[in-house]
Amino acid sequence: MKRHRSMLGRSAATALVAVGLISSAAAQSTIDIGLVQPLTGAFAAAGTDVVNGAKIAADEINAKGGVLGKKLELIIEDTKSNPTEAAAVTEKLVVRDKVPVLMGASASTATLAVMPKLMEYKVPMLVETSSSSKITTSGNPYIFRIAPPSEVEAAVFAKIVKKIGIHKADFLVVNNDWGRGTADEFSKVLKDSGIAVGLVERMDQGAQDMNAQLVKLKGSGADTLFVTTAVEQLSLVLKQAASLGLNVRMISTGGSQNPDQLITNVGKAADGTWHLVFFTPWSPEATPDPGRQGVRCGMEQEGSAFRRPDLEFSRL
Repeated sequence: MKRHRSMLGRSAATALVAVGLISSAAAQSTIDIGLVQPLTGAFAAAGTDVVNGAKIAADEINAKGGVLGKKLELIIEDTKSNPTEAAAVTEKLVVRDKVPVLMGASASTATLAVMPKLMEYKVPMLVETSSSSKITTSGNPYIFRIAPPSEVEAAVFAKIVKKIGIHKADFLVVNNDWGRGTADEFSKVLKDSGIAVGLVERMDQGAQDMNAQLVKLKGSGADTLFVTTAVEQLSLVLKQAASLGLNVRMISTGGSQNPDQLITNVGKAADGTWHLVFFTPWSPEATPDPGRQGVRCGMEQEGSAFRRPDLEFSRL
């Protein structure tokens, strides 16, 4: 986790320099970085992880002299897992706090809501988590992303899909840009691989009862269910699926979960589930630095995980 968190801080500093803000930063005693993250609501776990990581990264960078000879200072705002609130706090950070660079906004829907503000005020933002491909294809010049879009995630998954033995797959996704986009991209990969795609069920991000969707999915005849949502809702899905006796392979897409937190939340209901993750904080050596010479470029199966430099498919 430490390596990933440090990367977030370094990338924010890179975005700051890349857009020519050296002169304005030099006039301040510190370089302020605005963090637009969900600290309450449906995506609070993900936002809290990013904020904690950014704090560690800022401490490490400041201990080494900071950036441009200035200390980094984080100004943190809570989106409350709401896109409208995300846009409002972004404007507050830019207009009132005068931050020259931002990091956010976790959920794709929130990031998309923030992007017009970036264009209006000409302030760059590092996108650290959001998966929607629209964030890249919109043409916004103030966006810098380190999280791969759903399209890239699906393309990498395509390299291992035939090794898994899927015959028919269903989807259960959160009803926002992230969930809908993920279902679209993974459906294309499955169909191109000759795999049947069945039901695509959606759930509101604040929903706590997914039994109606799961009952429909249980009767579909699929052997695999892809789930895209935040860890809190995913935990409920796993518990409810276990209660209903839904006996299918369950795969959560990247950004959906923290496997360690899932084990804590649901215990044995997580047994046998599969998870696409972009980095492995509990095992940093499993995600090599892609800039290092000699890095592994092929897929490997190690114990219960398929591993690539840019993707790990872990099985609980």
